[in-house]
Amino acid sequence: MGIGTELLMGELTDTNSAWIASRLPALGIELQWVSIIGDDLPRLTEAFKRGMERSDIIFTTGGLGPTQDDLTREAIAAAFGETPTIQQEVVDGLERYFAARGTPMPSHNIKQANLIPSAKFVPNPNGTAPGWWAERGGKIIICMPGPPAENRSMWEEQVEPQLAELIEDEVTITRNIKTMGMSEGAVDEIVSEFFGIENPYLGIYSKADGIHLRIIARAKDTETAQSMIIPVEQAIHDRLGEYVWGYDDETPETAAGKSLIEKGLTLAVMEMCTGGALTNNITNVPDSLTYFKGGTVAYDSAALTAYGVPADVMEKHGVVSQQTANAMAETARQTLNANIGVAVTGVPGPGEFEGKPLGLAYISVTNGKQTREMEMRLPPRRVTIKRRVPNQALIELRRLVEEIG
Repeated sequence: MGIGTELLMGELTDTNSAWIASRLPALGIELQWVSIIGDDLPRLTEAFKRGMERSDIIFTTGGLGPTQDDLTREAIAAAFGETPTIQQEVVDGLERYFAARGTPMPSHNIKQANLIPSAKFVPNPNGTAPGWWAERGGKIIICMPGPPAENRSMWEEQVEPQLAELIEDEVTITRNIKTMGMSEGAVDEIVSEFFGIENPYLGIYSKADGIHLRIIARAKDTETAQSMIIPVEQAIHDRLGEYVWGYDDETPETAAGKSLIEKGLTLAVMEMCTGGALTNNITNVPDSLTYFKGGTVAYDSAALTAYGVPADVMEKHGVVSQQTANAMAETARQTLNANIGVAVTGVPGPGEFEGKPLGLAYISVTNGKQTREMEMRLPPRRVTIKRRVPNQALIELRRLVEEIG
């Protein structure tokens, strides 16, 4: 349950519900309802009462702040028919929190120290709003702050371990297989026989980095659950192996970085049409300093020429071409003395460029001896181009690295 009028007005997007939903299958918890409720005490109270009638566990994010429109605690108290009281030890903790930042605690923050008899606090080391874990009649309400940086650390450090202790009758294991290069419909058709089975369950999801297949198995122990996953995973690999690029929590940048480290190789990039997004993704990996030499960003032929890309290649084939992408990758590799060069070029919009359509892009990955080339034709949206081209380039990078002996 996402709480806050700002969510209903579109001022903020509820990313918390999707993130929590992604963590529930591994705990064996089935998500059936997602709600967004505004800052209205009667509506919130009714939502909690209705939620307890149809669900065993309710998760909430938001509404735990110190202002008058933060009403999550008050709504739960009303739904339970209990009166909250101030807990002095929490007040003391809040005062220390503000003192450490050189400011007195605002008087309104004292409401964050309220607690009802059927609830306990969930510590929040990253903010002033402690969470609540409330239980009544066999039903559980778990309340977390709205800011993702606060609720995600609270989930991982406090909530998830406690939930795992409660769910002892079965083990749930997931395996996420990530592919790139085939449409969702094509992947669905190839592995269609595995859909519609409750256990192990196979789900298919279209993401910015390709099509993901998630296998979820539930059993009395880990060994049994794992044995249920293995044949499905093997069948997927047999049919889609050349399109599989990663597993579970891997991202294109972490997968490519891992391969580069294992092979002891270095990397340089040159990008046109992605505005630095490729370099940004690469450097999001903490270990990238060990293999990433650097990157350059250019948006026209003059800039590419200044960086060393042969002008005659662009004059003959155009800035947006496979030949120019190849020249860019080799130029980046040689200029920065790296083992591998990666380049992307394309038409980012708002309209055609060199008579070529918006969404056309080319990728090149080379080590000087082997080169992987790719033409992409993407939906004509700048945000899609800046998201998908870097992902595909990193996937092609990993494939080349894996081919190198």
